[in-house]
Amino acid sequence: MHRSRVHALILDVPQESAPAAAAFWSAALGAPARPDAAESEFTNLPDVVPDLVTAIQAVDDAPRYHLDIETDDVRAEVDRLVGLGATPVSRWQECHVLRAPSAHLPCVIPVACDPELFAATARRWD
Repeated sequence: MHRSRVHALILDVPQESAPAAAAFWSAALGAPARPDAAESEFTNLPDVVPDLVTAIQAVDDAPRYHLDIETDDVRAEVDRLVGLGATPVSRWQECHVLRAPSAHLPCVIPVACDPELFAATARRWD
C-alpha cells in the first residue's frame, strides 16, 4: 500500500522565455513571481490553487504543462503508472519522468508538501 497526490502544476517554458513567462503568468493569475532559491530553474507562483504548487520551470525543450505527483513510495507509484500505460522517460535527482499514453509528462517525486497535508489529501493505493 502506498499513497500519492498531485503536488504541482508546472508550466515548462524554454529557458530564454522563462522570465517573460513568469511575468505573464504572475500578472494573469494575480500571484507574485518568486524565484526558487534552491532550484534556480523554478519560479513559484504561490497560492494560485490552494494546496497545489504552481510554478514556471525553465527547460531545454518545447513549452508544455506537466504534473508532479508526490508519493510516499516512489517505486510503487512509478510501477502503478507504468502498469496503467505510462512509459519511463528519464530520471532527474529523485524525480521520475514518465510519458502518459496521452503524451503528457507526469513526474513522480517523493513527498514534498507538509506531511499533515499529504496525510489528509493523498489517495491510498493497494
